Amino acid sequence: MSGFSNARVALLEARMSSELADLVRRFGGEPYSVPAVREVTLDAGEEVSSFIDKLNGSSLRAVVFFTGVGVTALMQEAERLQRLPGLLNALQTETIVSRGPKPAAVLKRYGVPIAVNTREPYTTKELLEALATLDLAGAGVGVVHYGERNAQLTQTLQDRGAHLEELCLYEWLLPKDIGPLRTLIQDIIDERVDAVVFTSQIQARHLFRVAAELQATDKLTQALNASAIVASIGPTCTAALQDLGVIPHVVPEHPKSGHLIKALANYMK
Repeated sequence: MSGFSNARVALLEARMSSELADLVRRFGGEPYSVPAVREVTLDAGEEVSSFIDKLNGSSLRAVVFFTGVGVTALMQEAERLQRLPGLLNALQTETIVSRGPKPAAVLKRYGVPIAVNTREPYTTKELLEALATLDLAGAGVGVVHYGERNAQLTQTLQDRGAHLEELCLYEWLLPKDIGPLRTLIQDIIDERVDAVVFTSQIQARHLFRVAAELQATDKLTQALNASAIVASIGPTCTAALQDLGVIPHVVPEHPKSGHLIKALANYMK
């Protein structure tokens, strides 16, 4: 299976770096993996315990899950607190809202029924559309965020009269060693990279944060627009890149990694 013709493809993904690298090789490319994000689990025992208490006390009408990582982190912390059975029982009676297939897959493994799911491309816009079908005025709503708080969602729900119980169970940080990111930035500027793959908006923000420290933001922006082919997984990531002055060349029809690499390979034939 060809497409990249030995092109050097930079990958900023951390969790699925090996899977993406294998896909790049399948299409004839040379993967250049430089993770731009480190997910750090937070010490949230008290917050999780309070969250479970509110679920059992029927003070929450719905629970919104953003990511599979967030679902897993909640379940693992509840198990550590020896409160997993109580959490699962309480979730059975709640209106469970999932932002797409990843949190849904983890919830189903735990036997938690999903009442509301979002449509592609699974952004905050689609999540808010799905939540619009629920009467949340005066209701308690649990929100299990991703690596940072989603201010747009929380503000919208509060404007609708909902009372929020929020959990942030992990956060997105730069890698401990940012040396490889510095090298990648210079390689992009020096045109030693043929394509750069962004699978989340935080990757773009972190890459440019490091570039700013190197005083190389303008050069990086120019290189990403002029010499390297930029692939972005979906609308949220694309919007973040555009805010940074980069116009992606490739955005797949479906916001999934496999579709992204295939679309990039087809573009570079």
